[in-house]
Amino acid sequence: MSQYFEIHPENPQNRLIKQAVDILRSGGVIAYPTDSAYALGCCLAEKKAVERIKAIRQLDDKHNFTLVCADLSELSTYAKVDNTVFRMLKNTTPGPYTFILNATSEVPRLLLHPKRRAIGLRVPDHVLTRALLEELGAPLMSVTLILPNEELPMHEADDIRERIGKLVDLVIDGGACSIDPTTVVDLRTGLPEITREGRGDTSPFRVG
Repeated sequence: MSQYFEIHPENPQNRLIKQAVDILRSGGVIAYPTDSAYALGCCLAEKKAVERIKAIRQLDDKHNFTLVCADLSELSTYAKVDNTVFRMLKNTTPGPYTFILNATSEVPRLLLHPKRRAIGLRVPDHVLTRALLEELGAPLMSVTLILPNEELPMHEADDIRERIGKLVDLVIDGGACSIDPTTVVDLRTGLPEITREGRGDTSPFRVG
């Protein structure tokens, strides 16, 4: 049976953060708030949880998943970046951006595009989300919570509980989020290419 936690977005209750992380570590799928819209998340090695998220979103194997991290300290474990790209990431994180990067062999195969070793990386500027990540001590596998045949992501926890509450193990109510998704920037070639404009200032990624 799914659970519903009301967690303060600026002063998250440590007891509830620990309970949420316990659910993740037991293979659970959670809906949680970010600095853009709500997202679905699970632990990296939990194949069944990843498949459940794919089913909720009706995603195929070509969808790029995102690793949501507390900071850039784990970047080199999961992605290959040069000094120029690293400086760009450092100057724009935390923030509402998803970066597409070349993945290392540490990234589980089921999270990768079948024809290219690419992975999304995100460092959100959201106190509650980062509290979850710090307690977990590892990145979350995550996708924006956009339901099939809809264009806008979900941004209200009550609506999420009503519509997909039975499909996830936990809905975290951290207040309303934006209806805008992250801005997606492809950095695989070393030169930024904006593939989706969402939240956040895009001027740092415009070349020329």
